[in-house]
Amino acid sequence: MRIIKEIEIGERKANALFDTGAMHTYVKEDILCDAQKLNIPKSYKVALGGRNIEVHELYFVWGEIEGLGFDMEVVSVDELGRADGKELDAIIGALTMEKWEIIPNPKEGTLDLEGLKRREFIEF
Repeated sequence: MRIIKEIEIGERKANALFDTGAMHTYVKEDILCDAQKLNIPKSYKVALGGRNIEVHELYFVWGEIEGLGFDMEVVSVDELGRADGKELDAIIGALTMEKWEIIPNPKEGTLDLEGLKRREFIEF
């Protein structure tokens, strides 16, 4: 089962697939119009949905799910396609989920958001 939830990115609503198989987080470029951009001195390539993407820049955005805020470093893409009959606006990857302790439960199709609720993390 795929976990697709509506989130907010900036002021925009977005259908997001929470994908532990994706390392990076991807967001459609039309949603990132107000986001802070960082140009990367040396680009790198990622494969996504059967295509190769060359990453030249990263965006830093604020997202919310169920009223709980979190920041993300994202790669801009022109399209992501559909999953479970919904047009995808974002793929939330493992790095974002690990950072905020967002734990998917695919059997129930839910997300454990206790890390976002607690907002306290032990680093060392």
